[in-house]
Amino acid sequence: MDEKNSLVESAATQTPTPATPTHKAIKKKSTIVKLVLIGVALLIGMIFAFVPMQFGLTNYHPFLSAESISLGLDLKGGVYAVYQATNTDTDNFETKMEGTRSALQSMLSDKGYTEATIVREGDSRIRVEVPDVDDPSEILRIIGQPTSVRFVLDESGETVITGENVVNADAGYDAQSGYVVRLVLDAEGRKKFADATAANIDKTMSIYLGDSEKPISSPTINSAIPNGEAIITGFASYEDAQERAGQIMSGTFDVSLELKESNTISPTLGENAMFYGLIAGVVGFVLVIAFLCAVYRLLGVAASFALLIYLVLYLFFLAALPWVQLTLPGIAGILLSIGMAVDANIVIFERIKDEYREGKSIMAAYHAGFKKALFAILDSNVTTVIACILLMLLGTGSVGGFALTLLVGVIISLFTALVVSRLIVKYFINLNSYNAKLYNLKRGKNYVGLSADATDSAILAEMEREAAKKEEAKQEKERAKQARKLKPDNGGESA
Repeated sequence: MDEKNSLVESAATQTPTPATPTHKAIKKKSTIVKLVLIGVALLIGMIFAFVPMQFGLTNYHPFLSAESISLGLDLKGGVYAVYQATNTDTDNFETKMEGTRSALQSMLSDKGYTEATIVREGDSRIRVEVPDVDDPSEILRIIGQPTSVRFVLDESGETVITGENVVNADAGYDAQSGYVVRLVLDAEGRKKFADATAANIDKTMSIYLGDSEKPISSPTINSAIPNGEAIITGFASYEDAQERAGQIMSGTFDVSLELKESNTISPTLGENAMFYGLIAGVVGFVLVIAFLCAVYRLLGVAASFALLIYLVLYLFFLAALPWVQLTLPGIAGILLSIGMAVDANIVIFERIKDEYREGKSIMAAYHAGFKKALFAILDSNVTTVIACILLMLLGTGSVGGFALTLLVGVIISLFTALVVSRLIVKYFINLNSYNAKLYNLKRGKNYVGLSADATDSAILAEMEREAAKKEEAKQEKERAKQARKLKPDNGGESA
């Protein structure tokens, strides 16, 4: 019995066998497989990002193409116009300005210009930008000279309805009447129009813009119109009908607008800007990768892979997000976000070098470096995110484009630096955690003779203990859950 007891005590108190050195314990085959899978996924992503393809009768446009990424006015060419509100002293001016901006947006979208950008400039101006326009004067004809509109009975001089009652006016074709302008009125306008047309059949109703004494049209009332939907006939072509519809719609805005500035931008300028911007991006990207690989060696190679993954993800989101419109300042935002992605990796790698210099093994320095650099990276990027959001809320035009591309880039760079880079560096260290030269790591004076993986066995043992504690806690929680299920119900009457 004593002998048995003695044997039990000896087994319980014996010193654990030292763990096998890391570079012998790691399953290198699984690590290589994971790295190969990452490489294959990256290669597929690069193909979809840069290579146009054809699937049967369908043409695939890569992420980095004008067909996938919406280009702004400065890159694609087009027309812009700036309008000034003339009645700024009206009640609820801010609400009316926003309503006018929304009406302009809807008008251009209905005409097929879905990429048109309409933004406020200051308190009393609205800027309209329409990229990729073959005939810029057509946009100005559609928008017209925004002003008030009045429908007036010629006989009595009574104003029946105004632009506030017109919901929509567009050009169309009718089999009996030819080219027409269709009008849709709101509820108030429908009643007034019904009463006026019923009482004035065969009489004329003129349409006036602003304070002009000359009408743009004087159609004859052929019948009562009770449903608030009317057509104006007598146009020689669809273009004539469309111009008249645009003039009527120009009077539906909540405030009167005066054209202050308009101009066209040649697409040639945009093509050159895009070309040189891409060259700058490629050259900068190659130089960054060369710098990382030269200074940090395998750590730099890992960061380079992460940056390529970052680039693919970035281009994908630029193409997928519908509100992203790439402008020349937007390209600057992309290049700046690439620099910030590199900055995060450098902060981490320098921390790893510091930890290794102070006596930690490569593996321990890796864990400590990422952990201690986390908050510094988050702090710097969070401030940038806040600045981007403020620029998007308060800025207009190209400033908003710059802020949006930078914001998307910063968020993706955080993911690639803290997740993708960490995984790839981990796999590289799994393959070799005993050769510090591969990572350009050097010991401090007090630790010159210490091997690169001197403490890895202790780290592995600690990781195993932490995993065992987590597993034990999980099992304990499961046992407690089962115990609660099996516990008899003490409520109710006793048998």
